[in-house]
This record gives sequence, C-alpha cells and structure tokens, in this order.
Amino acid sequence: MNQFLSRRSFILIPTMSILKFIFKPKKVFASSSPSSENYNLSKKEWKNKLSPESYYILREEGTERAFSSPLNNEKRKGVFYCVGCSQALFTSETKFDSGTGWPSFWDPIKGSVETKVDFKLIVPRTEYHCSRCGGHQGHVFNDGPLPTGKRYCNNGLALKFIAE
Repeated sequence: MNQFLSRRSFILIPTMSILKFIFKPKKVFASSSPSSENYNLSKKEWKNKLSPESYYILREEGTERAFSSPLNNEKRKGVFYCVGCSQALFTSETKFDSGTGWPSFWDPIKGSVETKVDFKLIVPRTEYHCSRCGGHQGHVFNDGPLPTGKRYCNNGLALKFIAE
C-alpha cells in the first residue's frame, strides 16, 4: 500500500502543480467576494447572526450531510433566500430533484450568485456564493436539466424558503 501511495504522490504532485499554473486559481474564501457594506460583518458578528451549522456552511465553506435538509423535498411554490442576508437566490420553478441529497436548481435569479474556481478536492469545481453577503451556497455542475444543463447543488442550511 505504501508503494501505491508513493507512486500516486509522484504523479499527482507534478500534475496539480501544472494545473495550478495553467488555471492560476485565486484563494476561495466565502467572504472574499465584494459584499454590500451592510454585510461586511466581523467573524464574531456572523457567529451571532447565524446558527453554528449555517455559519460553518456560509462562512467556512462547509457542506451539510446529504439528505439532511427538509428543503430537499420542498415542492411548494415560493422563493429560496440566502439565510445570511435574505437575498432571493432561486425560485421554486427552477428547483428539481437531482437525487444527490441536496436542494438543486437549474438556474439562479439573475445577479444573485457569483462563482469561483475551487481546488479543495484537487479537481477544479465551480463554487458559488451569494452576491450580496458572499456566503458560500454550494457548487454548480454541468449535469442538470434543460434549458441550462446546470445543477446548482445548494446546502439547505444556507437557504430559507418562503412559500407564496
């Protein structure tokens, strides 16, 4: 097993160095995107505003356990808002059952999210954040339904739903 790991390391380290040079990624922090002055809060203020679980997701870019969010099964008409700043992110018309265990949408409300490249799992992924407060929401993938073909895979604890 040690021989396999050393061979893997021998291949992965140069490969990741080359990819890092090609893509020139920026550090990905939930608070790194420009945010409204009203939501430029200190770490302590965010901790007071959010539950510990929501803080972990929104401010530390964590992920909740799959199939743990009641919003995964939400079928009513309404709007999904960022739990950090109450900005509308998605409508129920764009929600679909992806089978992944997280609430998924095929399109956000225009201008509500911003994306960045994320290399945390070595393979580049597209991470998205609330455009107002910079709170981490989830990742976007190219395996969603038409018309966009996108799957915005969102943490349920990063959202609040208000029914029409």
